[in-house]
Amino acid sequence: MANQNDPKNKNLGKFLSYILRHKPMAIGLEMDDRGWVSVEALIQKINSTRKHGINLDILTAIVKSDNKQRYSFNADKTMIRANQGHSVLVDLGYEKSIPPEYLYHGTAVINLDSIKQKGLLRRSRHHVHLSLDKKTAVAVGKRHGKPVVLTIKSGKMQRDGIAFYCSENNVWLTETVAPQYIEFPKSIL
Repeated sequence: MANQNDPKNKNLGKFLSYILRHKPMAIGLEMDDRGWVSVEALIQKINSTRKHGINLDILTAIVKSDNKQRYSFNADKTMIRANQGHSVLVDLGYEKSIPPEYLYHGTAVINLDSIKQKGLLRRSRHHVHLSLDKKTAVAVGKRHGKPVVLTIKSGKMQRDGIAFYCSENNVWLTETVAPQYIEFPKSIL
């Protein structure tokens, strides 16, 4: 089995995220309307465009070791896709789900004024991503600056008719979160 902690594999993992979520055509890869791509084609295209090669063992290690479980194989490992976070048009086949009463969203302090005015917007992605726990939300927020965790009144949103979906890796998704459904922290982390 390939080394899951190899820095080359971590770099390939970031590239994989870019390809499977945002720019499959950057390497000439065809994605179906459900976000699936051929594993064989992915490996071939990456190997023809990247300095460091990839094979099924390395790809499996990247998928298995991804701390956010961003990717899924089909049953026979002939197809792969990102579980959520796409900016390209895909239908991941999510079914509406009833969320827990509260979910969490990690962001940077610098974004608070805009969020207080406009709420959480999906921007170029299909959905706003929400976490089941504050620890995950803090980790997400740190990627954008000084982190802050917002508490989302997801139960109330759902009762008010707003749809929620849960991805294969337990990320909760909704189209937007209006300011009235957000509890802002009294103090910043």
